Amino acid sequence: MEKKDFIFTSESVTEGHPDKIADQISDAILDAIYTDDPMGRVACETLVTTGLVVVAGEISTKTYVDIPGVVRETIRSVGYTRAKYGFDCDTCGVITSIDEQSPDIAQGVETAIEARMGETHEANGADESLEKEGAGDQGMMFGYACTETPELMPMPIMLAQQLAHRLAEVRKAHVIPYLRPDGKTQVSIEYKDGKPVAVKTIIISAQHRPDVDIDTLMKPDLLEHVVEPIVPAELCDGNFKNINLLVNPTGRFEKGGPMADTGLTGRKIIVDTYGGMARHGGGAFSGKDPTKVDRSAAYAARWAAKNVVAAGLADRCELEIAYAIGKAHPVSVLVETFGTEKIDNAKIQQLVVEHFDLRPAAIIRDLDLRRPIYRKTAAYGHFGRTDKDFTWEKTDRAEELRKAAGLQA
Repeated sequence: MEKKDFIFTSESVTEGHPDKIADQISDAILDAIYTDDPMGRVACETLVTTGLVVVAGEISTKTYVDIPGVVRETIRSVGYTRAKYGFDCDTCGVITSIDEQSPDIAQGVETAIEARMGETHEANGADESLEKEGAGDQGMMFGYACTETPELMPMPIMLAQQLAHRLAEVRKAHVIPYLRPDGKTQVSIEYKDGKPVAVKTIIISAQHRPDVDIDTLMKPDLLEHVVEPIVPAELCDGNFKNINLLVNPTGRFEKGGPMADTGLTGRKIIVDTYGGMARHGGGAFSGKDPTKVDRSAAYAARWAAKNVVAAGLADRCELEIAYAIGKAHPVSVLVETFGTEKIDNAKIQQLVVEHFDLRPAAIIRDLDLRRPIYRKTAAYGHFGRTDKDFTWEKTDRAEELRKAAGLQA
């Protein structure tokens, strides 16, 4: 029996967090390559530490990218522009170690096992090339949607992301002028009968200049300028003082960014997705071109799950897709609706398979993924965003699903 009354917590981080700096650099390099070479193959990892950025990976491309220049501009846009912040875009060292994609991997992507074995089968004369491009790796990817928010996302992660984004906004606009780029948020939501009813605790850890008093200055400022504009009043009975707000619980957060913590690409995969409310296959997104199903199939799984919920087929939907490297078709597809389905769960799974082509080349085509859109995905979540470039957030197949399921509009 699923527990109906509970408190669930999710966290987010700002764009100035070391791991997010690394994610943004990796995706900025991907975007720079895709600007001139949308067929480039990219697997780019970044490490940031005190005064140093290391970029490594496997990249096959026809274009030239000034990687140190991309690195410095990315760090500058985040806000690390002065040495006293602990990291300076103009003086940090940049080391690169880039190889080409392994030919063993490349042959599986370029010629799927279906094509090598003569097993391609396109119905109705459709594009046979979709059968010929294999997955860039094995693994399982998950997508999730629910009715808790207008974005069809879990409420804890949505509020955590919005608070983190707001924290950066008030810093950049000098509304709270003593803030610095690093920061984290955490939101605990009380659920009754499986539905979110109240915000219980919010934690905000924000880097600041020296000699800022937390209790008399920073906490009131964050309540007024960050919490109150984001958190719905009905989740605290109209009184924000009902929320247990913890600000910089250690008592000080002057030293931050890469000077305080080493950052790595792909170390915030739960922040990037559903805040722990749904399962995760383990693969990170940033720095990977969409032939890597770690990224593209996770986007497709969100797209399908969101359309299932938008169509009214279920209140919660989690979709798992699994692949073999070098094979076009998924080896398995699983739909879980947690007892919230309006029609038989097996029928929902059948409809997903019929209405969503989950071969890697088809995902890239349907979501238009060969574009330089990835830098902005690298902070504040890959899902639940309203930007039109986040094509996996569209609900363009909800009506088709609803009709095929025999449900009334």
